[in-house]
Amino acid sequence: MPITWLEYQAAEETADRWRLVDFETASRNGEPFEALIRSRNFLPNPVARFCTVELKVRAIHRYLKTIGWTEWDSMLGIRADEPRRLAKIGNQDYGKHEEKCAPLGKAGITKEDVGNFWRAQTFDLGLPNNNGVTMHGNCDLCFLKGGAQVLSLIAEKPERAIWWAKMEALALASKPSGAVFRSDRPSYASMLQYSKEQINLFDPNEEAISCFCGD
Repeated sequence: MPITWLEYQAAEETADRWRLVDFETASRNGEPFEALIRSRNFLPNPVARFCTVELKVRAIHRYLKTIGWTEWDSMLGIRADEPRRLAKIGNQDYGKHEEKCAPLGKAGITKEDVGNFWRAQTFDLGLPNNNGVTMHGNCDLCFLKGGAQVLSLIAEKPERAIWWAKMEALALASKPSGAVFRSDRPSYASMLQYSKEQINLFDPNEEAISCFCGD
């Protein structure tokens, strides 16, 4: 199946803030995200979560308009055991261009069904699955993930923290709260140090904050 790969790119004209890439040319080191952060001059955070909208949703919309599409359906992988997300999709008006659909939810598919599907295949992505939760999924150290989860991911692979710490070190915003991804937890550089010293300050039962293209 042909797949169109898109990335955000900084541009003077709003309509040009995307580019077409492929496996060979796709960014590997967070360059589109960094470009977005530098253009906004502050970091996304739980209150201003502009990363998903700009890096994914709007990049897709801008591309579709260049190929002449005026309306489309967006298929979201929201399952039946995510009722709040399903309700959110149904209660939002996305405008005249787009209609969001959740075929998995409509078909009654749960995380157990998804797990069973992949176990029956001849290949797997190899992501650790803990009762249907793949904490390696999405952005590796997303600030919406629980603190204990982020710390464990850093301890597992310390180099994961390098990019995130670098972004916070830019100190772009005039207010300290805008210079970090989250003002209610230690910086990524601090968490990297905690992982080396095997210090855990977080509640292991802390829930992650939802982030998906319907937000």
